[in-house]
Amino acid sequence: MKSLKGVRILMFVDDLYEELELWYPKLRLIEEGAEVIVAGPKKEKVYSGKHGYPCKSDIAIERVSDKNFNAIIIPGGFAPDKLRRIKKVKQLVKGFQKSNKLIAHICHAGWIPISAGIMKGYKTTSTPGIKDDLTNAGAVWANKSVVVDRNMISSRGPNDLPEFCHSIMLFLTKMSKNR
Repeated sequence: MKSLKGVRILMFVDDLYEELELWYPKLRLIEEGAEVIVAGPKKEKVYSGKHGYPCKSDIAIERVSDKNFNAIIIPGGFAPDKLRRIKKVKQLVKGFQKSNKLIAHICHAGWIPISAGIMKGYKTTSTPGIKDDLTNAGAVWANKSVVVDRNMISSRGPNDLPEFCHSIMLFLTKMSKNR
């Protein structure tokens, strides 16, 4: 049964993305019937992951509207440090926040919601390497495999992907039943 049929999910990619944190959720969500669109700084460019695995973007970030998606999942690696400097990336994440849509981030991906200015008051987790960044942005950090707080789901890294994806699918399944 395809429990997420009709659900549209946005993901970001840039060079040095963490392969597992992009591909694992993308493929699991496609298995459940969701449409997953990967946006990069340029349309149909092939980006290289931290370990050299490629990912071709479906669309340029500048062409994306948060209104066309139900959720955003942000993979980690070092790509988020580059992506958070793009004004449109921050605008998109703020748009998901204003619409109370799911924002999921893992590992270093918390840098993007920090730069978007939306972390204040959220319980969250990440790689310990950006714990100080999150707490300085007003978030309450916990060393847990997954943290769900309102419309935000976060995880520490690749070892937490099963729980991260499970939480995302539960959230999206409930959301799609309430549509």
